[in-house]
Amino acid sequence: MSDPTNQNTIFQRMQAGEPLRKDDPEYARFGEAVARTIQLVTEMNASAQGVDEVRGRLSEITGTEIDSSTTVFPPFYTNFGRFIRLGKNVFINHACSFLDLCTITIEDNVQIGPKVNLITENHPLDPSDRTTVLLKPIVVKRNAWIGAGATILPGVTIGENSIVAAGAVVSRDVPANTVVAGVPAKVVKTL
Repeated sequence: MSDPTNQNTIFQRMQAGEPLRKDDPEYARFGEAVARTIQLVTEMNASAQGVDEVRGRLSEITGTEIDSSTTVFPPFYTNFGRFIRLGKNVFINHACSFLDLCTITIEDNVQIGPKVNLITENHPLDPSDRTTVLLKPIVVKRNAWIGAGATILPGVTIGENSIVAAGAVVSRDVPANTVVAGVPAKVVKTL
């Protein structure tokens, strides 16, 4: 299957943050890409024999070579995969879920604890339009640390050297060199 993100299609509109609607004439192509990713993720989680194999399979899912300094522990979940960008020396612990219908960028030296959720998608409040998917990117800057069970919501940037406490729900940008905690997450300390 050719890389769908290299064409002027629904995939480029998604990456640009345009709403995804089921009545889009190219929605079937999106569905095919998601089905392929789900199959590859299932195979990766069921059969990976070590971090090198996970890295290789994740490179296939994302369509980009994952650097050998990056470690991802399975199980790892994603619904699209092609919009995940991982830097060097990244560590992603068990049972993380990256919903990347818009871009998720993880810069160098980032540590992500177990069961962390990065979610680039949301839905409108209007019940008549609830099946539309609203898309905003997530960026995790260099040397950030996201604690176990934290959830990062659409459109959020986690600043350089920042820490997101375990269990936090982050709905706003996190300034560089800070610690955020709680639901919703708030700055509790400056580093």
